[in-house]
Amino acid sequence: MTQTTSLAAASRFLTGHARLLDQHRYALLVGRGDPQPTLAALGAYRNADGGYGHGLEPDLRSPESQPAAALHAFEVLAEIAPVTSPQAEQLCDWLLTVTLPDGGLPFALPVTEPEHCAPFWVHADPGVSSLQITSVVALHAHRVARHDRAVADHPWLARATEFCVAAVHRLRTEHRTPHAIELAFTVRFADVLSGAHPETARELLDVLGAFVPTDGMVHVQGGADDEYMRPLDFAPQPGPARALLSQAAVEADLRRLRSGQADDGGWTVDFTSYSPAATLEWRGYATVNALRTLQAYGD
Repeated sequence: MTQTTSLAAASRFLTGHARLLDQHRYALLVGRGDPQPTLAALGAYRNADGGYGHGLEPDLRSPESQPAAALHAFEVLAEIAPVTSPQAEQLCDWLLTVTLPDGGLPFALPVTEPEHCAPFWVHADPGVSSLQITSVVALHAHRVARHDRAVADHPWLARATEFCVAAVHRLRTEHRTPHAIELAFTVRFADVLSGAHPETARELLDVLGAFVPTDGMVHVQGGADDEYMRPLDFAPQPGPARALLSQAAVEADLRRLRSGQADDGGWTVDFTSYSPAATLEWRGYATVNALRTLQAYGD
């Protein structure tokens, strides 16, 4: 931990302002956590169908199970490694029920309570597969699969992976430039895939590298003027995706991340939130993830 980053201040911020789930995630990160209370906190967002909702994705506060909530659930299920939970396989089971015929997931399912939800969730077409959401759910599932055989062998993960691989390859033939967030998620998907499928990962990164400038700065279309995907959004930990970026860009972004800790000990986000609760919850989530990235790079 550098002099410009304070774990003590981050801990105080999380205690005072973050969701219980993110407090448990932080405790796991610093070696003081317990997987069972973490799973209990995650379980509060779980539905009887095996999926997750209820604002686990902070800007999607409707109670029904959603693909976006699944990515956050898999994120936590990866962080409790090497402990496994039947929740992971059951989540895969649910995802299989909402997978579209081409193997992809819709960006969102119909939102039953749209109040305080971001409009891009509310107005999503549930009949169209989204590379953006499928890749980010799958990448976190692959992180779980490293220690959970039930997830690694699940037919949903195989179908989602095949969909993402094919969709990335089509970017060349369709001459389509991916949205900045979609680009970041697919790069990270390829990076995670490199462990089990190194040749496929190299092929995907070769395609995606054409869209990633070496400075790692890609403006988010439709977002705020200062909202960018940055180097550490493409490579939040050292791995094959890191080779797409210049060393100077990664070092500069690490300095930016270190200096981003606010006076209250937490980090902020550069995108719009759609409810007062989401504004605060994103800060807790971002604080844990900032510390995780700094730790991954040796801070």
